[in-house]
Amino acid sequence: MKGIILAGGSGSRLSPSTLSVNKHLLAVFDKPMIYYPLSVLMLGGIKDILIICAPDDVSRFKGLLGNGESLGISITYEVQENPNGIPEALIIGEEFIGRDDVTLILGDNIFYGQGFTTLLRKAIQDHKHATVFGYRVKDPERFGVVEFDENKKVVSLEEKPNDPKSDFAVTGLYIYDHRAVDIAKRLSPSGRGELEITDLNKQYLAMDELDVQLLGRGFAWMDAGTHESLFEASEFVKNIQQRQGFKLACIEEIAYYLGNIDKQELREIGKFMSKTDYGQYLIDIANRKHIEQYWDEMDSHPMLEVSKYE
Repeated sequence: MKGIILAGGSGSRLSPSTLSVNKHLLAVFDKPMIYYPLSVLMLGGIKDILIICAPDDVSRFKGLLGNGESLGISITYEVQENPNGIPEALIIGEEFIGRDDVTLILGDNIFYGQGFTTLLRKAIQDHKHATVFGYRVKDPERFGVVEFDENKKVVSLEEKPNDPKSDFAVTGLYIYDHRAVDIAKRLSPSGRGELEITDLNKQYLAMDELDVQLLGRGFAWMDAGTHESLFEASEFVKNIQQRQGFKLACIEEIAYYLGNIDKQELREIGKFMSKTDYGQYLIDIANRKHIEQYWDEMDSHPMLEVSKYE
């Protein structure tokens, strides 16, 4: 299983903050936005990850994440010249995907919930053709909407409908087989001049090969693409972290718990940021004697073999 983070676009809805910086490098409370989707892929057991961004942003992302070696993963980069729609990420990543399956996540999406890691890994393990994640929202007309029959089988998909047939939105997390690349290539731009991910999903639906994994009321899904949603996401992360004492989307912590890096490597990363609460948090984890008792925060068990989900 390969992983792709789409972190392109102009970030116009976050202007003027994004006039000189990619929106996915803006902070969601105490860490860059890109950490959140990256943490999802890492928790899913995915180690080979492609970040797609605008030409001017490649060096910025490399400065932040490098080639992923410090996290025990592989990160490569490709350029999206213009924001031509989500499916274009699959076309750009064609060589990277090869004959593998791929999990695609939008760079401004944030997922949280007890058991999310287990749910995600099971979705990856059980995945056959195309799997999307549905989430109940109060304003479905703003999203791609999925409709079910009485047996919870998908019967229709609509992009930002005026009269939604359900209140379940399709989130920015998708799992596809390698055929998604060819399907994306055959799509035609919509009225707004972009390739639409809903149209790609409809192709799988027409073949009766689309599964939807619903995220229940115990989960939170947010995107941080506007000033209001960025503030709300930051407040959410702040409140969870301050109440529980754990950090969300702490990619170094995840790398350590997954066995990608060792205690000394984690400690050195923490020392580099020792003047911040984030750095001290990493140092504290590295100083713990027994790793097993802290795995509740990861929604998984320390002895779980990630390889069987790849």
